[in-house]
Amino acid sequence: MKQILQSLKTGTTEIADVPCPSTNRGQLLIQSSCSLVSAGTERMLVEFGKAGWLEKARKQPDKVRMVLDKIKTDGLKPTLEAVFNKLDQPLPLGYCNVGEVAEIGAGVTQFKVGDRIASNGKHAQVVSVPVNLCAKIPDNVSDDEAAFTVIGAIALQGIRLVQPTLGETIVVTGLGLIGLITVQLLKANGCHVIGLDYDKEKLELARQFGATVVDLSSGEDPIIAAEQFSRGRGVDAVIVTASTKSSEPMQQAATMCRKRGRIVLVGVTGLELSRADFFEKELTFQVSCSYGPGRYDPAYEEKGFDYPVGFVRWTEQRNFEAVLDMMADGRLDVKPLISHNIAISEAQKAYEIIVGSEPSLGILLEYPPIEVTPESRTISFATNNEKVAASQKASVSFIGAGNYASSVLIPAFKDTQAQLQTVASNTGVSGLHAAKKFGFNETTTDTDKIFTDDSTNAIVITTRHDSHAKYVLKALDANKHVFVEKPLVLLKSDLEQIEQKYQDSKALIMVGFNRRFAPQVIKIKYLLSSVSGPKSFIMTVNAGAIPADHWTQDREIGGGRIIGEACHFIDLLRHLADCSIVEYNKCPMDSSTNDTVSIHLKFADGSIGAIHYFANGDKSFPKERLEVFASGRILQLDNFRKLTGYGWPGFSKMKLKNQDKGQKACALAFIQSINTGASSPIPIEEILEVSRISIELA
Repeated sequence: MKQILQSLKTGTTEIADVPCPSTNRGQLLIQSSCSLVSAGTERMLVEFGKAGWLEKARKQPDKVRMVLDKIKTDGLKPTLEAVFNKLDQPLPLGYCNVGEVAEIGAGVTQFKVGDRIASNGKHAQVVSVPVNLCAKIPDNVSDDEAAFTVIGAIALQGIRLVQPTLGETIVVTGLGLIGLITVQLLKANGCHVIGLDYDKEKLELARQFGATVVDLSSGEDPIIAAEQFSRGRGVDAVIVTASTKSSEPMQQAATMCRKRGRIVLVGVTGLELSRADFFEKELTFQVSCSYGPGRYDPAYEEKGFDYPVGFVRWTEQRNFEAVLDMMADGRLDVKPLISHNIAISEAQKAYEIIVGSEPSLGILLEYPPIEVTPESRTISFATNNEKVAASQKASVSFIGAGNYASSVLIPAFKDTQAQLQTVASNTGVSGLHAAKKFGFNETTTDTDKIFTDDSTNAIVITTRHDSHAKYVLKALDANKHVFVEKPLVLLKSDLEQIEQKYQDSKALIMVGFNRRFAPQVIKIKYLLSSVSGPKSFIMTVNAGAIPADHWTQDREIGGGRIIGEACHFIDLLRHLADCSIVEYNKCPMDSSTNDTVSIHLKFADGSIGAIHYFANGDKSFPKERLEVFASGRILQLDNFRKLTGYGWPGFSKMKLKNQDKGQKACALAFIQSINTGASSPIPIEEILEVSRISIELA
């Protein structure tokens, strides 16, 4: 299928051939008929991509600070690699899609195949969208009109925050698509509306929609106009839908408002505000969050949990429905806002228009019909001669092509010289990028085909944590070696299933506990081999805070920070102690979370370990420090760059130019085990032990 992708590195807009997305639980698979280009948002992304490195840095100073902190702790080379990898990943554009339901995901009951749907899907022939971001289109609303639903919901949410009443006077600053829709919705609500803009054609449209207009290009004073229009009282509210770096629209809004007036920012402006203006009039100011309540809430958008209508009347989905109802009733007319209809094959013209000087408003992209078949979900890059069955040598397929996979794991496996067969991803975009960049034979959104593919004998799993157990079990059933990025599982019941199934399988299981393969850890292990008595380990992890609503914090999806991350360090100490863990407990700072927690371990030989996993530190401090006390000697490892020995005969220091956490060596050990027929580089007993203890500590 065709999809529009944007490069943030170069600003290039590409019409790419991408595998049709998969249909996940709680989602609709939609065959697109048209989509609307969001001139403001998409122009900003294109211009950011085309900007030079200095201009990019100037636009995102907070990101620059993060980069500088990372250079201090991790070194220049890995930091630059991380930055370039992030910018190298293509960005799917668009969020105003219309189409017809082709497939329905599990758990979806309110839609059926064939329904016409407005959604926030991307610019693509086929999109997969969560149900709470979809709304049915009334029969008397055309597809072209329905493409304005999401933009309309943005306007409607700004109006809901203003809370206008019948007869109030409202100013709309900026008469682009959102501004012109805002004008119509306010008029339908019984308000007097003043529209401000520099564009005469947009001003004329606003006048046709019933607004009194102020032409800023001719020098008209909006403050005087607002004063006269409001009978000298000041306007009741201002909705700012403009996009500008200037703070002038906000300053004008404060001046125009009456005492206790309301200002809502829907667009993007400078925010150099005068405290005196707000203080003397007791003005209220609020920034509108996109489509409405539910936006950016994973429970609402990804899991499909709706807010009770009695408590949250207008969610983003119900805002979609309200906009469509207004179109159906004729109270919202978007047909005059359509300036261009462009075929998807010529979509680059649309982006030349929005960054150029040609007048435009609503640019609609049109899509030819496409049949969703199993074949449409896979794109092959290999010749027939390359599509051969896997031999004893490793032929690897990846499930998941996210940031960590594409920046760390896939390059590590590519360096092993293993055959890279297939890379699977849900939407197809990240998989396509990885396939082209690293030389996979094919990319797919049909994950199941990897398990039946004779060309694959090893599978690497880099998906969200809650899917790991399912894929590991399927790999064992298919008798394929499996490397799973930590954690192995989230539940003890899954661990027991894997343990039982492994006994009947000839396949290897490997978990990405890469730190035990780091060169400095190998050195520590060698030095400790000469120590006969018990050791003491202190592992300090400056983990940093993660928002409570991040998927890794969700116990059902990510497992939380002990299972999802601290398992690395439990494994590391288990490896260095070289004997089983017989006692373990935790001491969290806050009983409701494991973000900041101390974990205490006791080993069978009398060794002890403490893992201080803290989220309340500063990012400029090294992320990981390991200290080992043994027989009157000390080893200190700082951030996998500098190892220092105290009291060790013949050893004082091992310093690396760049951080090395052992990912490449970990991948190589797995591939060599497959090629030579050896056992797993990490004994299965240790993998199961660390996994079980991590779960019980969580």
